[in-house]
Amino acid sequence: MLKRIITPLLFLLFAWFVVSNNDAKTIIAGIAIFLIGMHYMEDGFKLFSGGTLEIVLERFTSTTPRAIGTGFLATAVVQSSSLVSVIVISFLSAELIGLTQAVGVVFGSNIGTTATAWLVSSFGLKIKIAHYALPMLIFGVMLQFSKQNAYKGIGSVMIGLGFIFLGIAYMKEGFETMKQGLDLAEYAMAGYLGVFVYVLFGAVATVIIQSSSATMAIIITALATGHIDYINALALAIGANVGTTVTAVLGALASNKNGKRLAVAHFIFNMITGLVAIILIYPLRDLVEILAPMLAIADTDVAMKLSLFHTIFNVLGVLLVTPFIRRLVRFLETLFRDQEKARGQAKYLTYEVMEIPATALAAIRKETIHLYDKSVEAIVHALNLHRSEIYSAMAIDDVIEKSGDPIPTNVDKIYQEEIKSLYGEIIRYASISQTHMDQVGNNQIYELKLTARHIIEMVKDVRELQKNLNFYAKSHNTVIVGQYNELRAELIAILRKIEEVRTYEGDEEEILTRIEVQKASSKENELKMNQTVDALIRDNKIDPNSASSLINDIGFTHSIRKKLLKSAVTLWVRDEEIRELEDEYETE
Repeated sequence: MLKRIITPLLFLLFAWFVVSNNDAKTIIAGIAIFLIGMHYMEDGFKLFSGGTLEIVLERFTSTTPRAIGTGFLATAVVQSSSLVSVIVISFLSAELIGLTQAVGVVFGSNIGTTATAWLVSSFGLKIKIAHYALPMLIFGVMLQFSKQNAYKGIGSVMIGLGFIFLGIAYMKEGFETMKQGLDLAEYAMAGYLGVFVYVLFGAVATVIIQSSSATMAIIITALATGHIDYINALALAIGANVGTTVTAVLGALASNKNGKRLAVAHFIFNMITGLVAIILIYPLRDLVEILAPMLAIADTDVAMKLSLFHTIFNVLGVLLVTPFIRRLVRFLETLFRDQEKARGQAKYLTYEVMEIPATALAAIRKETIHLYDKSVEAIVHALNLHRSEIYSAMAIDDVIEKSGDPIPTNVDKIYQEEIKSLYGEIIRYASISQTHMDQVGNNQIYELKLTARHIIEMVKDVRELQKNLNFYAKSHNTVIVGQYNELRAELIAILRKIEEVRTYEGDEEEILTRIEVQKASSKENELKMNQTVDALIRDNKIDPNSASSLINDIGFTHSIRKKLLKSAVTLWVRDEEIRELEDEYETE
């Protein structure tokens, strides 16, 4: 009840303050416009990059230095550490990168966020930036009407930059007019007491605004207009870094275990960096004075010096923490461990993964392989076989002879309680992911959904096959027993061939060739077995009822073989053009 009253009262008090104070109104409006610009920039790069950012983060993070460098460059270009974090969390969840790589990207991203400070101090304060903002907004809005995502993305980036420039102009104007009536520099505090107080102010401001980039823009603008003392501005910059850890932690509360682990890594990194920067604030200030002339920064250009300081202490933090990154990762892996999932639950699918097309495709593919493995396990046990023997070097005849006793397997129960629910999860998440994809991505998702359907249909087929297999296994007619053993041998052979395809690391065209050979062999075997049944009926070696059951089960076996091979193409042939060749073979 109290919360319901206090929240509206605080909002009304803030509204009165904004309306009654023109200078504050201009500054706060500038902050709001700046934040809108950051949001547009983030959305624009999602559309404009067309998956390029995801490809870069996946391919160029193989080592810790490369991961740090990639995180820095990606964040500096897109001006959004949150977008980079979303992609990294998605990659972690889809197991496209490891936790060590992800932590490296986050460290690099921290350095990349300093690019905003350089943008504000070098362009925002030195030129009439508002003059460039308006044309960017005009052309950005025009591009929004394009039907192509790339142009829409460019339009959003231009709108974002326009709003950022406009926000900086408003903040600068507000601080300049405020100085005539209220000079915040009068409240400057010297010594380490002032450092701690202003670090706290910077942290609180970042928590409230929820953007360290926006906080840095405010600090730089206030410093450039003489509202705050230089050393206090350095402390505020440290505080902004510390405050962004709270933002990351709050954002991670609703995230999965990977998001929470990265938030902890971010928190540890920024707290260590902040502590070192506080202790060394005066030596680092002196270092800035030494480096500034080398970088052509004027002695009076305190805004650029602040940007340099911001970059130096973030780089210093990376240099200090990186040698211990493996120990940090081992610690993080002990946190937020999931309880063992039920057998029918998805392993790779989360809402975070579905937001990024590249990771959504990878996760759905992996989950479909998970469905395949569970289904093959059910199929193998229904045939009274063990996977360890099927995938061993043992001769197929020896495997058949060794596995005559039925394995108690309730295929229908496994299907209803495990496989069906997992299939449903794949369909649900696939449908969610399709809203973020282009036509090519949607086509690939459709292929995976179709493959998942083929996989569960195999389980239904073997459910029918199992009944007659167990019934005739007890028969005294060795001929019918032999025929069912031949069906089992057919499935063992195809499972072995698919395992070869799955582990083959050579040319994908070779994989397709092997699969097509197996398809041709499957058709030929089905024809031969049906001819054999006809001969057995004529010779009175099996009765009509047995023959009818056997013919049906030959059909089920061929259906399973066909679906196994079709699934293998989708799951282990990644090249789309090569998969299209397979479709051509199907129509011949």
